[in-house]
Amino acid sequence: MRKRTEPVALEHESCVGLGSSSSGLTASVLDADCRLKRNLRLAGKAPAEPRCAADAGMKRALGRRKGMWFQLRKILLCILGLYVAIPFLIRLCPGIQAKLIFLNFVRVPYFIDLKKPQDQGLNHTCNYYLQPEEDVTLGVWHTVPAVWWKTAQGKDQMWYEDALASSHPVILYLHGNAGTRGGDHRVELYKVLSSLGYHVVTFDYRGWGDSIGTPSEPGMTYDALHVFDWIKARSGDNPVYIWGHSLGTGVATNLVRRLCERETPPDALILESPFTNIREEAKSHPFSVVYRFFPGFDWFFLDPITNNGIKFANDENVKHISCSLLILHAEDDPVVPFHLGRKLYNIAALSRSFRDFKVQFMPFHSDLGYRHKYIYKSPELPRILREFLGKSEPELQH
Repeated sequence: MRKRTEPVALEHESCVGLGSSSSGLTASVLDADCRLKRNLRLAGKAPAEPRCAADAGMKRALGRRKGMWFQLRKILLCILGLYVAIPFLIRLCPGIQAKLIFLNFVRVPYFIDLKKPQDQGLNHTCNYYLQPEEDVTLGVWHTVPAVWWKTAQGKDQMWYEDALASSHPVILYLHGNAGTRGGDHRVELYKVLSSLGYHVVTFDYRGWGDSIGTPSEPGMTYDALHVFDWIKARSGDNPVYIWGHSLGTGVATNLVRRLCERETPPDALILESPFTNIREEAKSHPFSVVYRFFPGFDWFFLDPITNNGIKFANDENVKHISCSLLILHAEDDPVVPFHLGRKLYNIAALSRSFRDFKVQFMPFHSDLGYRHKYIYKSPELPRILREFLGKSEPELQH
Protein backbone atom coordinates (compact mmCIF):
# COMPACT_ATOMS: atom_id res chain seq x y z
CA MET A 1 0.00 0.00 0.00
CA ARG A 2 2.70 2.37 0.94
CA LYS A 3 4.56 1.84 -2.25
CA ARG A 4 1.59 2.60 -4.22
CA THR A 5 0.76 5.64 -2.30
CA GLU A 6 4.18 7.20 -2.48
CA PRO A 7 4.30 7.48 -6.20
CA VAL A 8 0.93 9.03 -6.09
CA ALA A 9 2.15 11.51 -3.55
CA LEU A 10 5.20 12.17 -5.58
CA GLU A 11 3.10 12.55 -8.62
CA HIS A 12 0.88 14.94 -6.74
CA GLU A 13 3.84 16.91 -5.53
CA SER A 14 5.20 17.01 -9.07
CA CYS A 15 1.91 18.26 -10.29
CA VAL A 16 1.81 20.82 -7.59
CA GLY A 17 5.32 21.90 -8.47
CA LEU A 18 4.50 21.88 -12.10
CA GLY A 19 1.36 23.83 -11.35
CA SER A 20 3.37 26.39 -9.47
CA SER A 21 5.89 26.56 -12.23
CA SER A 22 3.12 26.71 -14.72
CA SER A 23 1.39 29.58 -12.87
CA GLY A 24 4.64 31.54 -12.69
CA LEU A 25 5.28 30.97 -16.32
CA THR A 26 1.76 32.02 -17.20
CA ALA A 27 2.11 35.15 -15.13
CA SER A 28 5.39 35.92 -16.79
CA VAL A 29 3.89 35.39 -20.20
CA LEU A 30 0.90 37.53 -19.29
CA ASP A 31 3.15 40.25 -17.95
CA ALA A 32 5.26 40.16 -21.07
CA ASP A 33 2.14 40.24 -23.19
CA CYS A 34 0.79 43.20 -21.22
CA ARG A 35 4.07 45.04 -21.59
CA LEU A 36 4.12 44.26 -25.29
CA LYS A 37 0.57 45.54 -25.75
CA ARG A 38 1.35 48.64 -23.70
CA ASN A 39 4.46 49.25 -25.76
CA LEU A 40 2.48 48.75 -28.93
CA ARG A 41 -0.17 51.17 -27.72
CA LEU A 42 2.49 53.70 -26.83
CA ALA A 43 4.19 53.09 -30.14
CA GLY A 44 0.84 53.55 -31.88
CA LYS A 45 0.23 56.90 -30.18
CA ALA A 46 3.54 58.35 -31.24
CA PRO A 47 2.65 59.03 -34.87
CA ALA A 48 -0.87 60.22 -33.90
CA GLU A 49 0.35 63.17 -31.84
CA PRO A 50 1.50 65.35 -34.80
CA ARG A 51 -1.83 64.67 -36.55
CA CYS A 52 -3.71 65.98 -33.53
CA ALA A 53 -1.51 69.12 -33.44
CA ALA A 54 -2.11 69.72 -37.17
CA ASP A 55 -5.85 69.33 -36.64
CA ALA A 56 -5.75 71.82 -33.79
CA GLY A 57 -3.71 74.29 -35.89
CA MET A 58 -6.14 73.93 -38.78
CA LYS A 59 -9.06 74.58 -36.48
CA ARG A 60 -7.38 77.72 -35.15
CA ALA A 61 -6.66 78.93 -38.71
CA LEU A 62 -10.26 78.28 -39.71
CA GLY A 63 -11.39 80.11 -36.62
CA ARG A 64 -9.25 83.12 -37.51
CA ARG A 65 -10.54 83.08 -41.08
CA LYS A 66 -14.11 82.94 -39.87
CA GLY A 67 -13.38 85.84 -37.53
CA MET A 68 -11.80 87.90 -40.30
CA TRP A 69 -14.67 87.13 -42.67
CA PHE A 70 -17.15 88.12 -39.97
CA GLN A 71 -15.34 91.44 -39.45
CA LEU A 72 -15.11 92.05 -43.20
CA ARG A 73 -18.77 91.25 -43.66
CA LYS A 74 -19.60 93.60 -40.80
CA ILE A 75 -17.58 96.42 -42.43
CA LEU A 76 -19.20 95.76 -45.83
CA LEU A 77 -22.66 95.85 -44.30
CA CYS A 78 -21.85 99.15 -42.58
CA ILE A 79 -20.62 100.64 -45.88
CA LEU A 80 -23.71 99.36 -47.68
CA GLY A 81 -25.93 100.75 -44.95
CA LEU A 82 -24.25 104.14 -45.18
CA TYR A 83 -24.46 104.06 -48.99
CA VAL A 84 -28.22 103.45 -48.80
CA ALA A 85 -28.77 105.88 -45.91
CA ILE A 86 -27.12 108.92 -47.56
CA PRO A 87 -29.81 109.40 -50.27
CA PHE A 88 -32.58 109.22 -47.67
CA LEU A 89 -30.69 111.62 -45.40
CA ILE A 90 -30.30 114.13 -48.23
CA ARG A 91 -33.95 113.77 -49.22
CA LEU A 92 -35.15 114.29 -45.64
CA CYS A 93 -32.70 117.17 -45.01
CA PRO A 94 -32.46 119.19 -48.24
CA GLY A 95 -30.21 121.72 -46.51
CA ILE A 96 -27.40 119.16 -46.72
CA GLN A 97 -27.53 119.27 -50.51
CA ALA A 98 -27.36 123.08 -50.45
CA LYS A 99 -24.25 122.93 -48.27
CA LEU A 100 -22.64 120.42 -50.65
CA ILE A 101 -23.26 122.78 -53.57
CA PHE A 102 -22.02 125.95 -51.88
CA LEU A 103 -19.26 124.40 -49.71
CA ASN A 104 -18.94 127.82 -48.14
CA PHE A 105 -17.89 126.17 -44.86
CA VAL A 106 -14.67 124.97 -46.56
CA ARG A 107 -12.34 127.90 -46.04
CA VAL A 108 -9.08 127.29 -47.86
CA PRO A 109 -6.32 128.24 -47.64
CA TYR A 110 -6.60 128.17 -43.87
CA PHE A 111 -5.08 130.66 -41.46
CA ILE A 112 -4.89 133.63 -43.81
CA ASP A 113 -6.00 137.12 -42.84
CA LEU A 114 -8.36 138.33 -45.55
CA LYS A 115 -7.90 141.88 -44.29
CA LYS A 116 -4.29 141.68 -45.52
CA PRO A 117 -4.22 140.75 -49.23
CA GLN A 118 -0.56 141.80 -49.32
CA ASP A 119 0.21 138.60 -47.40
CA GLN A 120 -0.83 136.74 -50.56
CA GLY A 121 1.52 138.74 -52.76
CA LEU A 122 -1.10 141.36 -53.70
CA ASN A 123 0.81 144.44 -52.59
CA HIS A 124 -1.35 146.73 -54.75
CA THR A 125 -4.70 145.57 -53.36
CA CYS A 126 -7.09 147.14 -50.85
CA ASN A 127 -9.60 145.32 -48.66
CA TYR A 128 -13.11 146.85 -48.39
CA TYR A 129 -16.33 145.92 -46.66
CA LEU A 130 -19.65 146.68 -48.36
CA GLN A 131 -23.15 146.24 -46.96
CA PRO A 132 -25.82 145.36 -49.54
CA GLU A 133 -28.44 144.63 -46.87
CA GLU A 134 -28.91 145.32 -43.18
CA ASP A 135 -27.61 141.97 -41.92
CA VAL A 136 -25.19 141.27 -44.75
CA THR A 137 -21.55 142.38 -45.05
CA LEU A 138 -19.27 141.57 -47.96
CA GLY A 139 -15.49 141.38 -47.88
CA VAL A 140 -14.09 142.91 -51.10
CA TRP A 141 -10.62 143.08 -52.67
CA HIS A 142 -9.72 145.71 -55.25
CA THR A 143 -6.47 145.15 -57.14
CA VAL A 144 -5.29 148.05 -59.31
CA PRO A 145 -3.30 147.54 -62.55
CA ALA A 146 0.18 146.23 -61.81
CA VAL A 147 1.74 149.32 -63.41
CA TRP A 148 0.49 151.27 -60.39
CA TRP A 149 1.92 148.98 -57.71
CA LYS A 150 4.50 151.52 -56.51
CA THR A 151 2.02 154.39 -56.44
CA ALA A 152 -0.50 152.23 -54.55
CA GLN A 153 1.79 151.62 -51.58
CA GLY A 154 0.29 153.02 -48.38
CA LYS A 155 -2.81 154.41 -50.10
CA ASP A 156 -6.20 154.30 -48.37
CA GLN A 157 -9.59 153.09 -49.57
CA MET A 158 -10.54 156.51 -50.95
CA TRP A 159 -7.54 156.49 -53.30
CA TYR A 160 -8.46 153.02 -54.58
CA GLU A 161 -12.07 154.03 -55.18
CA ASP A 162 -10.99 157.11 -57.12
CA ALA A 163 -8.61 154.94 -59.17
CA LEU A 164 -11.60 153.13 -60.70
CA ALA A 165 -12.29 156.27 -62.73
CA SER A 166 -8.95 155.92 -64.54
CA SER A 167 -8.79 154.81 -68.15
CA HIS A 168 -8.20 151.16 -67.21
CA PRO A 169 -11.06 148.65 -67.68
CA VAL A 170 -12.50 146.86 -64.67
CA ILE A 171 -13.13 143.12 -64.25
CA LEU A 172 -15.64 142.00 -61.62
CA TYR A 173 -14.57 138.46 -60.72
CA LEU A 174 -17.17 136.02 -59.28
CA HIS A 175 -15.49 132.96 -57.77
CA GLY A 176 -16.82 129.42 -57.49
CA ASN A 177 -17.84 127.36 -54.48
CA ALA A 178 -15.60 126.56 -51.51
CA GLY A 179 -12.67 128.64 -50.39
CA THR A 180 -12.52 132.42 -50.29
CA ARG A 181 -11.42 135.36 -52.42
CA GLY A 182 -7.93 134.49 -51.17
CA GLY A 183 -7.81 131.05 -52.86
CA ASP A 184 -4.45 130.30 -54.48
CA HIS A 185 -5.65 129.92 -58.08
CA ARG A 186 -7.86 132.98 -57.70
CA VAL A 187 -4.99 135.11 -56.46
CA GLU A 188 -2.87 133.97 -59.41
CA LEU A 189 -5.60 135.02 -61.83
CA TYR A 190 -5.85 138.46 -60.20
CA LYS A 191 -2.12 138.87 -60.76
CA VAL A 192 -2.39 137.90 -64.44
CA LEU A 193 -5.31 140.27 -65.08
CA SER A 194 -3.62 143.06 -63.13
CA SER A 195 -0.45 142.61 -65.19
CA LEU A 196 -2.58 143.06 -68.32
CA GLY A 197 -3.72 146.47 -67.09
CA TYR A 198 -7.10 145.68 -65.57
CA HIS A 199 -8.60 146.68 -62.24
CA VAL A 200 -9.80 143.47 -60.57
CA VAL A 201 -12.63 143.67 -58.05
CA THR A 202 -13.62 140.45 -56.30
CA PHE A 203 -15.56 139.59 -53.16
CA ASP A 204 -16.84 136.75 -51.01
CA TYR A 205 -20.57 136.12 -51.21
CA ARG A 206 -22.60 136.23 -48.02
CA GLY A 207 -21.55 133.26 -45.88
CA TRP A 208 -18.13 132.85 -47.54
CA GLY A 209 -14.82 133.92 -46.03
CA ASP A 210 -15.31 136.84 -43.65
CA SER A 211 -18.56 137.94 -45.31
CA ILE A 212 -21.65 137.83 -43.09
CA GLY A 213 -24.96 136.29 -44.11
CA THR A 214 -26.60 133.03 -45.18
CA PRO A 215 -25.88 131.65 -48.66
CA SER A 216 -28.65 131.40 -51.24
CA GLU A 217 -28.82 131.83 -55.00
CA PRO A 218 -30.93 135.02 -54.86
CA GLY A 219 -28.69 136.41 -52.11
CA MET A 220 -25.49 135.71 -54.06
CA THR A 221 -26.97 137.32 -57.16
CA TYR A 222 -27.99 140.39 -55.20
CA ASP A 223 -24.48 140.62 -53.69
CA ALA A 224 -23.00 140.63 -57.19
CA LEU A 225 -25.49 143.27 -58.34
CA HIS A 226 -24.62 145.50 -55.40
CA VAL A 227 -20.88 145.28 -56.10
CA PHE A 228 -21.44 145.90 -59.81
CA ASP A 229 -23.47 149.04 -59.08
CA TRP A 230 -20.80 150.14 -56.61
CA ILE A 231 -18.16 149.82 -59.37
CA LYS A 232 -20.27 151.61 -61.99
CA ALA A 233 -20.87 154.50 -59.62
CA ARG A 234 -17.08 155.07 -59.50
CA SER A 235 -15.73 153.89 -62.86
CA GLY A 236 -17.38 156.47 -65.08
CA ASP A 237 -17.30 155.42 -68.72
CA ASN A 238 -14.62 152.77 -68.26
CA PRO A 239 -15.57 149.32 -69.57
CA VAL A 240 -16.71 146.84 -66.92
CA TYR A 241 -16.44 143.13 -67.67
CA ILE A 242 -17.88 140.31 -65.59
CA TRP A 243 -15.85 137.11 -65.17
CA GLY A 244 -17.43 134.06 -63.52
CA HIS A 245 -15.74 130.78 -62.69
CA SER A 246 -17.46 127.42 -62.04
CA LEU A 247 -20.39 128.07 -59.66
CA GLY A 248 -19.63 131.76 -60.17
CA THR A 249 -20.77 131.37 -63.80
CA GLY A 250 -24.26 130.76 -62.45
CA VAL A 251 -24.07 133.96 -60.42
CA ALA A 252 -22.62 135.80 -63.44
CA THR A 253 -25.41 134.83 -65.86
CA ASN A 254 -28.05 135.61 -63.22
CA LEU A 255 -26.47 139.04 -62.78
CA VAL A 256 -26.02 139.82 -66.47
CA ARG A 257 -29.54 138.72 -67.32
CA ARG A 258 -30.85 141.09 -64.68
CA LEU A 259 -28.61 143.91 -65.93
CA CYS A 260 -29.80 143.36 -69.52
CA GLU A 261 -33.41 143.38 -68.41
CA ARG A 262 -32.91 146.78 -66.81
CA GLU A 263 -30.92 147.89 -69.89
CA THR A 264 -27.57 148.38 -68.14
CA PRO A 265 -25.58 145.42 -69.54
CA PRO A 266 -21.87 145.00 -68.86
CA ASP A 267 -19.40 145.44 -71.68
CA ALA A 268 -18.73 141.69 -71.87
CA LEU A 269 -19.28 138.42 -70.03
CA ILE A 270 -16.52 135.83 -69.57
CA LEU A 271 -17.42 132.36 -68.30
CA GLU A 272 -14.64 130.04 -67.17
CA SER A 273 -15.53 126.34 -66.77
CA PRO A 274 -19.30 126.89 -66.99
CA PHE A 275 -22.14 124.37 -66.81
CA THR A 276 -25.62 124.43 -68.32
CA ASN A 277 -27.63 124.29 -65.09
CA ILE A 278 -27.05 123.04 -61.59
CA ARG A 279 -29.05 119.82 -62.06
CA GLU A 280 -26.93 118.71 -65.01
CA GLU A 281 -23.76 119.74 -63.21
CA ALA A 282 -24.75 117.82 -60.06
CA LYS A 283 -25.48 114.76 -62.18
CA SER A 284 -22.07 115.03 -63.86
CA HIS A 285 -20.09 115.81 -60.71
CA PRO A 286 -17.55 113.18 -59.55
CA PHE A 287 -19.44 112.80 -56.25
CA SER A 288 -22.49 111.60 -58.18
CA VAL A 289 -20.65 108.80 -59.98
CA VAL A 290 -21.29 106.28 -57.19
CA TYR A 291 -25.01 107.13 -57.16
CA ARG A 292 -25.67 107.83 -60.83
CA PHE A 293 -27.48 104.52 -61.32
CA PHE A 294 -29.09 104.51 -57.88
CA PRO A 295 -32.87 103.99 -58.20
CA GLY A 296 -34.61 107.35 -57.93
CA PHE A 297 -31.40 109.36 -58.33
CA ASP A 298 -33.25 112.51 -59.47
CA TRP A 299 -35.79 112.26 -56.64
CA PHE A 300 -33.14 111.71 -53.98
CA PHE A 301 -30.41 114.09 -55.14
CA LEU A 302 -31.61 116.57 -57.76
CA ASP A 303 -35.11 117.44 -56.58
CA PRO A 304 -33.82 118.64 -53.16
CA ILE A 305 -31.61 121.14 -55.03
CA THR A 306 -34.62 122.57 -56.83
CA ASN A 307 -36.63 122.51 -53.61
CA ASN A 308 -33.94 124.74 -52.09
CA GLY A 309 -34.50 127.28 -54.86
CA ILE A 310 -31.08 126.53 -56.41
CA LYS A 311 -31.13 126.53 -60.22
CA PHE A 312 -28.20 128.55 -61.63
CA ALA A 313 -29.79 128.10 -65.05
CA ASN A 314 -27.03 129.30 -67.37
CA ASP A 315 -28.72 127.63 -70.33
CA GLU A 316 -31.88 129.65 -69.75
CA ASN A 317 -30.11 132.89 -68.82
CA VAL A 318 -28.04 133.09 -72.01
CA LYS A 319 -31.27 133.36 -73.99
CA HIS A 320 -31.88 136.73 -72.32
CA ILE A 321 -28.35 138.18 -72.40
CA SER A 322 -27.34 140.87 -74.88
CA CYS A 323 -23.58 141.44 -74.62
CA SER A 324 -20.45 139.74 -75.93
CA LEU A 325 -19.81 136.28 -74.45
CA LEU A 326 -16.54 134.36 -74.12
CA ILE A 327 -16.46 130.79 -72.77
CA LEU A 328 -13.18 129.26 -71.57
CA HIS A 329 -13.08 125.54 -70.80
CA ALA A 330 -10.37 122.89 -70.39
CA GLU A 331 -11.01 119.52 -71.99
CA ASP A 332 -9.65 117.70 -68.92
CA ASP A 333 -11.88 119.51 -66.41
CA PRO A 334 -12.84 116.83 -63.83
CA VAL A 335 -15.36 118.98 -61.93
CA VAL A 336 -17.46 120.60 -64.67
CA PRO A 337 -17.27 118.31 -67.71
CA PHE A 338 -16.11 119.91 -70.94
CA HIS A 339 -19.24 118.83 -72.79
CA LEU A 340 -21.39 121.05 -70.55
CA GLY A 341 -19.39 124.12 -71.54
CA ARG A 342 -19.68 123.16 -75.20
CA LYS A 343 -23.42 122.59 -74.82
CA LEU A 344 -23.86 126.02 -73.23
CA TYR A 345 -21.97 127.63 -76.11
CA ASN A 346 -24.21 125.89 -78.67
CA ILE A 347 -27.29 127.21 -76.88
CA ALA A 348 -25.90 130.76 -76.74
CA ALA A 349 -24.73 130.71 -80.36
CA LEU A 350 -28.27 129.93 -81.52
CA SER A 351 -29.91 132.48 -79.24
CA ARG A 352 -31.42 135.51 -80.93
CA SER A 353 -30.30 137.70 -78.02
CA PHE A 354 -26.69 137.37 -79.22
CA ARG A 355 -27.36 138.15 -82.87
CA ASP A 356 -25.62 141.54 -82.57
CA PHE A 357 -22.81 140.37 -80.27
CA LYS A 358 -19.75 138.18 -80.39
CA VAL A 359 -20.05 134.67 -78.95
CA GLN A 360 -16.79 132.71 -78.70
CA PHE A 361 -15.81 129.32 -77.29
CA MET A 362 -12.17 128.75 -76.41
CA PRO A 363 -11.21 125.14 -75.54
CA PHE A 364 -7.91 124.17 -73.93
CA HIS A 365 -6.47 120.80 -74.90
CA SER A 366 -6.25 118.17 -72.17
CA ASP A 367 -2.47 117.84 -72.74
CA LEU A 368 -2.04 121.31 -71.22
CA GLY A 369 -3.30 120.03 -67.85
CA TYR A 370 -5.34 123.14 -66.96
CA ARG A 371 -8.17 121.01 -65.55
CA HIS A 372 -10.77 123.01 -63.57
CA LYS A 373 -8.92 126.04 -62.28
CA TYR A 374 -5.57 126.56 -63.99
CA ILE A 375 -6.51 128.28 -67.23
CA TYR A 376 -4.79 131.38 -65.85
CA LYS A 377 -1.50 129.60 -66.65
CA SER A 378 -2.15 129.72 -70.38
CA PRO A 379 0.35 131.96 -72.20
CA GLU A 380 -2.39 132.45 -74.80
CA LEU A 381 -4.80 134.07 -72.33
CA PRO A 382 -3.61 137.68 -72.91
CA ARG A 383 -4.04 137.29 -76.65
CA ILE A 384 -7.46 135.65 -76.25
CA LEU A 385 -8.71 138.49 -74.06
CA ARG A 386 -7.24 141.16 -76.31
CA GLU A 387 -8.83 139.72 -79.44
CA PHE A 388 -12.17 139.00 -77.79
CA LEU A 389 -12.54 142.43 -76.22
CA GLY A 390 -11.72 143.95 -79.59
CA LYS A 391 -9.23 146.44 -78.19
CA SER A 392 -5.51 146.79 -77.89
CA GLU A 393 -3.77 146.17 -74.62
CA PRO A 394 -5.16 148.37 -71.86
CA GLU A 395 -3.29 151.60 -71.43
CA LEU A 396 -0.23 150.99 -69.27
CA GLN A 397 0.66 154.58 -68.52
CA HIS A 398 0.04 156.05 -65.10
